[in-house]
Amino acid sequence: MTASYRTVYAFAREMHPKTVKHDIHYGTAGFRTKASNLGYIMYRMGLLAVLRSRYKQGVIGIMITASHNPECDNGVKLIDPHGEMMEQSWEELATKLANVQDDELEATIKEIVQKYSIDMTVRVNILIGKDTRPSSPSLAKSVVDGVLALSGKPIDFGIVTTPQMHYFVKCRNTHNEYGIGTEEGYYTKLVSAFKRLRGDKFNNKNYVNKILYDGANGVGARKIKYFKERLGDCLEIELHNDAGIGTGKLNHLCGADYVKSQQLFPTGVPNIPNQRCVSVDGDADRIVYYYNDENNKFHLLDGDRIATLIAEYLKELVLACGIDLNLGLIQTAYANGASTDYITKTLKVPVACVSTGVKHLHHKALEYDIGVYFEANGHGTVIFSKNAKDKLNEAAKDNKLSEEQQQSAEKLLALIDVINETVGDAISDMLLVETILNAKGWNIQQWEQTYTDLPNKLLKVTVQDRNLLTTKDAERMCVTPEGLQEEIGLIVEKYNKGRSFVRPSGTEDIVRIYAEAATHEESEKLAAEVAQKVYELAGGIGAPPIIP
Repeated sequence: MTASYRTVYAFAREMHPKTVKHDIHYGTAGFRTKASNLGYIMYRMGLLAVLRSRYKQGVIGIMITASHNPECDNGVKLIDPHGEMMEQSWEELATKLANVQDDELEATIKEIVQKYSIDMTVRVNILIGKDTRPSSPSLAKSVVDGVLALSGKPIDFGIVTTPQMHYFVKCRNTHNEYGIGTEEGYYTKLVSAFKRLRGDKFNNKNYVNKILYDGANGVGARKIKYFKERLGDCLEIELHNDAGIGTGKLNHLCGADYVKSQQLFPTGVPNIPNQRCVSVDGDADRIVYYYNDENNKFHLLDGDRIATLIAEYLKELVLACGIDLNLGLIQTAYANGASTDYITKTLKVPVACVSTGVKHLHHKALEYDIGVYFEANGHGTVIFSKNAKDKLNEAAKDNKLSEEQQQSAEKLLALIDVINETVGDAISDMLLVETILNAKGWNIQQWEQTYTDLPNKLLKVTVQDRNLLTTKDAERMCVTPEGLQEEIGLIVEKYNKGRSFVRPSGTEDIVRIYAEAATHEESEKLAAEVAQKVYELAGGIGAPPIIP
């Protein structure tokens, strides 16, 4: 038994004892629960990050955030060396390490070390970032204690967006080939590429060079100020819901999740007819666009709309280059059926459907030369393969190609620098969307007119145990409880263009219900009927759903 193992146990017992009796699971976004229950989890994730770093022989990141959750919650997730989510086999280790008793922690660490033949003498760096929640500083201290307990070196980046942390990790592991791994390096890379694409003049037409930005009273409100300074007249950003000037609580009645799930205009943003607005979430990895028209009707342009806009523009540039590149778009079951039809039938771009969770979309996107992936909630990005980047670099310098072909290749290369390929990045995605709207000379109404969404409704049912509900076929079919899928099928048949599916949350004991149909009234009634069946057959607790 080494001194390090004894230190681990002593710290756990004296400073970070296990305080929660029930098990907690590493879900699609890591651990997420009430901040008061996370101290010992943070400490143990500091330990795991050091083990993972030594095993991968690279820098690992830890992000402390609960994204779109209320301010009282918090969470933590680990970031792998290429800036991607931690691989699934280690998610199971994270769950195990989080739930063992204090007196079993030492043996569990030793077991992981032996199983993966980890050299405990290797010096490693662990990058740590946090969002603006009041609980984040104390939880970060717990992470640091865990890192130090196994002789790792913690490097604290302070308050940063989640996408920035992913970017920093990839930069460190590519020795700054991907970019300079600092906040200034991040701003410089994105803004320089955006200005390069924007040029000296706008394509005008109907594009208006102004957006109203809802910062959700979170870190996205802080960091957008650095972009405002650097963008200057290139893009006018009017900031709202900025906690720095005391306008409200994190994610409360504002932010991307509120706008998407409630399909309502957020508080704190002025209601100006036909004005293009964006909302990001608490850690700035999701974004949605929206506006109210002259009749005060709300219009939402979510992740599906962003994905189709990006895929269409990228396809245009690839065709203009004359280069053979494989372009694909990845969605989840939450994608609106109308968007899938538009992508496959009008844009003629292949679509793949995967399970909910960015890690699933990201993994699938790697199969393409250009993989566009977005969840309907506004979390997504674009990944370019090495083959794509090599071909584009060659085309940009190939004098045998026409001027138009070379310029199209140069545009694609600049777009790559605007995009944060490591993970969904609200600010990066915003710059990408603004680039495309300007290039097309579109206003937000013209963007919306590309296809008509089917009305949809999201509901959730609190259950005794979410693990009783299992799914297959990218979560579009319910396997257990027995009989539930058959009931859903019978309900869906009653509605014109009806579609519905249910899935368990990755972090809470709730079941999420999605429904779409030909009219808003039908989609709401369909969702409520399915929710009622979930409540009856999947162990619902609390007040039962009401059918309108």
